[in-house]
Amino acid sequence: MPELPEVEVVRAGLEPAVTGARIAEVRVLEPRSLRRHPGPSEDFVARLSGRHLTGAVRRGKFLWFPIAVPALPAIPAADADAQPAPEEALVAHLGMSGQMLLRAPDAPAERLTRAQLLLEHPAHGPLRLDFVDQRIFGSLAIDDLLVTRDGLPAGFAGAAPSAPGDDRIPTAVAHIARDPLDPSLDEAAALAALRRGPSAIKRVLLDQERLSGIGNIYADESLWAARLHPEQPASTVSARKARELLEAVRSVLRKALAEGGTSFDAQYVNVNGQSGYFSHSLNAYGQHGEACPRCGGVIVREQFMNRSSHYCPRCQKLR
Repeated sequence: MPELPEVEVVRAGLEPAVTGARIAEVRVLEPRSLRRHPGPSEDFVARLSGRHLTGAVRRGKFLWFPIAVPALPAIPAADADAQPAPEEALVAHLGMSGQMLLRAPDAPAERLTRAQLLLEHPAHGPLRLDFVDQRIFGSLAIDDLLVTRDGLPAGFAGAAPSAPGDDRIPTAVAHIARDPLDPSLDEAAALAALRRGPSAIKRVLLDQERLSGIGNIYADESLWAARLHPEQPASTVSARKARELLEAVRSVLRKALAEGGTSFDAQYVNVNGQSGYFSHSLNAYGQHGEACPRCGGVIVREQFMNRSSHYCPRCQKLR
C-alpha cells in the first residue's frame, strides 16, 4: 500500500491545485468509497459543494484538505488573519490501491473512478480531481478538526505558509503519531518509543501510533541500512543504535521521495498518472535470493505477521 513517500508525492502534486480552489461539483460514483463518512452520499455532496479548500496536509499515510469557513469566496491574502480557522476537512486515505488524479474537466475518466471533484481555481482555472481505487480499500470522508495535543502544526504542508487552523487535525487521524520527516516530531520521544517493550523492532516500526508513515517496504530498507535484524527485541536496541535507525529511516524516506516513491505495478501513481522509480534502489525488500549489496550474503525472505521480511542474515544478525 502507499507509504509516506507515495502519499507525500500525491500531496505535493495536489497542493497547488486545491489550495484556494472552489468545489463546483461533487460526483459520487461508488458509495462504498464513502464508508468512513458520517452520513449518506447526499450529505457528502451537499457539505462539499460550493466550499473552498485551503491546502493539502499529510501526517503519515493520511492526507486531508481543510475546508474554509464560511462557505464563501476566500478572504484576500492581506486579510488572512481574519479568516476563521477551518473546523472540518476532507480526509483521504489511499488504502491499498487508491489514486488521486488531476485531469481536465472534460477528460475521459478511468474505469475504476469512485468519486470526482470539479474544481475552480483562481489561478489554474477549472480542474477535475478523480479518486480512483481498484480494491475500494481507500476512502473519502468529511471529518471534524481538533486542536493538536501539543499545539503544533498538525502535519506536513510543504512550503505553504502558516495558516489559521494549521494546528488542527482530523479526529480520524488524531491517534496517529507524527512521522520521521515531520518538523514538529519530538525526537527524544520517538527514540524512546523505538526502544520500548519486547516487540520485534520491525513490529515497532510498523506501529503507526509510535512513528507513522512506515510500511513494509521502508521498514525492511531502514533495518537493512541500520544493520538490525527485523526480530531484534526493541528493548535490546541501544540508544545509539535507535538513533542510527531513525536516521536510516529518514534517509530511506527522503531518497524514496526524491525518486517519486515505489511502484511495482499501476496501483501507485502520482497525480499525473506517473510511476515512481525507487523500486530500482531497493537493497533488501523484494531482493530475496540476490546478493546483499553490502556484504555479499544472500538476502532471505521470511514470513512476518501477515507480510514478509527481507534481510541479510550475514550483516543483520539477531543479537
